[in-house]
Amino acid sequence: MTTPTEPQEEQITIVYVEDDERLAKLTMQYLSTHRIDVVLVTRGDEAVGEVLRVRPDVVLLDLMLPGQSGFEICRALRERIDVPIIMVTARTEEADRVLGLEGGADDYVGKPFSSRELLARIRAQSRRGRGKAGPPQPRVEVGDLVVDSVSRTAMRSGKQLTLTTYEFALLKVLAERAGRVLSREQILQLVQGSADDAFDRSIDVHVSRLRQKLGDDPKNPSVLKTIRGVGYMLSPTMAPTSVTP
Repeated sequence: MTTPTEPQEEQITIVYVEDDERLAKLTMQYLSTHRIDVVLVTRGDEAVGEVLRVRPDVVLLDLMLPGQSGFEICRALRERIDVPIIMVTARTEEADRVLGLEGGADDYVGKPFSSRELLARIRAQSRRGRGKAGPPQPRVEVGDLVVDSVSRTAMRSGKQLTLTTYEFALLKVLAERAGRVLSREQILQLVQGSADDAFDRSIDVHVSRLRQKLGDDPKNPSVLKTIRGVGYMLSPTMAPTSVTP
């Protein structure tokens, strides 16, 4: 009798930007045994060019780098390519994490990190980037907002929105539950898959950026509403408006 085997994980390619050679070597050895191809970059000023050349599934990005900081690299990548970015750094203060997310990072892992956790986050971001996070709902329409999971696009008032991988996943979760208030914990579980290493401000930062791109008024939001003490809700009815692409 043949014993059924678990489905094999897909091969994933990442660009790992890290100047600590010992840490990079150990991390690469572990990831390579789990079907992760790693392209290592040791200088910040070489990172953007290598990412554009490789076109990886995920970027692992340290903050403190020679040549160019991780914050600068993240902003530069966001202007050129839509790729999931996980910041990996010893700077674990909340202000640094918020700054990284505001710069366009999708996730944040502090050093020292668990190799298993890092692997799980890489796989989660890769699935999200490939449009495989959660049960498929091909198209969601809320007012003049259209979120299409097949093409991985979101449009409002006929204009396509430029969203990061995390922002798209967040908008999709909210659109699928328009009119329903979601707590930060619920959002984290639905978008990221786990709330174990999350912090409240991360959701606040992503919501703030998403509001701007939806053309919502940050002082008096009518599209992506804050329900004080509870969480966030996407309005089930939205009037046409100008949007930030």
